[in-house]
Amino acid sequence: MRASSWIPWVFVALWSTGFTGAKLGLPYCGPFTFLAIRMALTLLCFAGLIAALRPAWPTLAQMRSQWVSGGMLHGGYLGCLFAAIKLGVPAGLAALIMGLQPLLTALLSMGLGGQRFSAGQWLGMALGLAGTALVILGSKGVSFGGGAGAAFAAGGLLLITGGTLYQKHRGGGAHPIAGAFHQYLSAFAVTGLLALLFERGQSVAWSGQFVFALAWSVLMLSVLAILLLMRMLRDGDVGKVAAYLYLVPGLTAIQAWLLFDERLSPLAMGGIVLAAAGVALVLRGGRFRPAARPAGQMKADKG
Repeated sequence: MRASSWIPWVFVALWSTGFTGAKLGLPYCGPFTFLAIRMALTLLCFAGLIAALRPAWPTLAQMRSQWVSGGMLHGGYLGCLFAAIKLGVPAGLAALIMGLQPLLTALLSMGLGGQRFSAGQWLGMALGLAGTALVILGSKGVSFGGGAGAAFAAGGLLLITGGTLYQKHRGGGAHPIAGAFHQYLSAFAVTGLLALLFERGQSVAWSGQFVFALAWSVLMLSVLAILLLMRMLRDGDVGKVAAYLYLVPGLTAIQAWLLFDERLSPLAMGGIVLAAAGVALVLRGGRFRPAARPAGQMKADKG
């Protein structure tokens, strides 16, 4: 087992707590205010890491790439997700929508990177999606509630997919810590502006639960999990990285059962197993195979 083989599993375990953190923290303030505070504190953490480790500072072009990916991944995606939950979209529905990301990422990465899945990997993707649906149906159910909330969740899906692909194909070169600092600088600008536009005058009800949710979101998610994600995107195929996210709804359901006494039925438990089997199929398939190019294009390349 390689030294880095533990990284995806730690990442999934941490990432799955995102819905739980939102449920704990959002009753005490608006979603954009919560995120703006979170991004500001995260910036302080990465500024401390930069001062201690003194990584190479990115070029202007690299900074621009990090601003784009950070605005999508941390500002746009999280802003949409938190707004959807605040508007009453059940975490189950949000998780189900986000469960489409691995398939969407794989499809788009084929077109962008000239790579494709094997038949077994596509089967794994399908099993992962089916397992995700069973987890949601067997735990909290799916309610399509308010249209605005569902639209925010769908927007979050597009933003995290686009941000993941952009980070993989255009976000390389910068040191992970310096790059993350610039990503969160962009995310702070996005969420801070949204808070000023839509939540000005709203107060924050500080409490022990809110402080815990905020501290966990900053240290475990915005710092540790994101550094692990950037390492995964640097070292692995983007489709495989996305496949791990099929495990998130199952772990979220288990946390909700433990922390909030939410129902975890045999159907949901079966979905967790099915999603895990799907991920195993994707990971067993090896690296993406290059997609075949038309003969005319091959001749042009040689000519």
